[in-house]
Amino acid sequence: MAAGEAPDAGHSRDHVSSLERGLGVMEILAAHPAGLTLTETAEKAGLTRAGARRFLLTLVATGYATQEGRRFLLSPRLISLARVWLGGSSLWTYAEPFMREVSGALAESCSAAILSGEDVVYVARVPGRHIVSIALHIGTRLPAYCTSMGRVLLSGLAPDALDAFLSRATIRANTAKTITDRVELAQTIVEAGRKGFASVDEELEIGLRSIAVPIRDRSGAIVAAINVSTQSARVSVAEMEREILPHLKRAATGIEDYFVVQ
Repeated sequence: MAAGEAPDAGHSRDHVSSLERGLGVMEILAAHPAGLTLTETAEKAGLTRAGARRFLLTLVATGYATQEGRRFLLSPRLISLARVWLGGSSLWTYAEPFMREVSGALAESCSAAILSGEDVVYVARVPGRHIVSIALHIGTRLPAYCTSMGRVLLSGLAPDALDAFLSRATIRANTAKTITDRVELAQTIVEAGRKGFASVDEELEIGLRSIAVPIRDRSGAIVAAINVSTQSARVSVAEMEREILPHLKRAATGIEDYFVVQ
């Protein structure tokens, strides 16, 4: 913003636009693990080459990115920062025993995620004895529209916010089963909110099924979700709802007690 120019609508004088743009560059690099060139970063961030260069070199200088030839990549330092934050997050420290109980009872993995932009971000995970094909860990980002935790989290949005999300979200067919029609997606998400859970059958990846329930704070707002992922060859959708869902609901109730005692 030029000197003497009025602040943009919706931005207070405390809003640091350069920090916002720098964080945007980090998010763009996070979405491209193989790295991006200066030109590619500038195009995706809507910046000039000179502006993108300053942000990228600052990230390299502070250790949050590395440069390999012409490409820039996020460094492990950002992962370390996230792990420090997650390690200090009392909610997930409190939630882990409940998630372990689910995993132990079912021999399946139990994960928790929050909504971030168009994605869900895994913030806690207890691996199961069975192996699923997709590699999942804390910090993993998956598209919200085609995942069980994503649909649970989206069901907590107000109708206009959900419409805005679906209108701007990148939606593609990951498999032949992926719901890509935005009207049908909206109906599926609203139905998940009505039922109190969401199940997804091979929409993210063939062979992968999952079921999720919300975690609500004391006001009733959905702040996170927990799920169980399983192989479609071992567990049907009906079996997930009959055998896995009760365990998830009990765990969610236990985790929600955290908000009561705060």
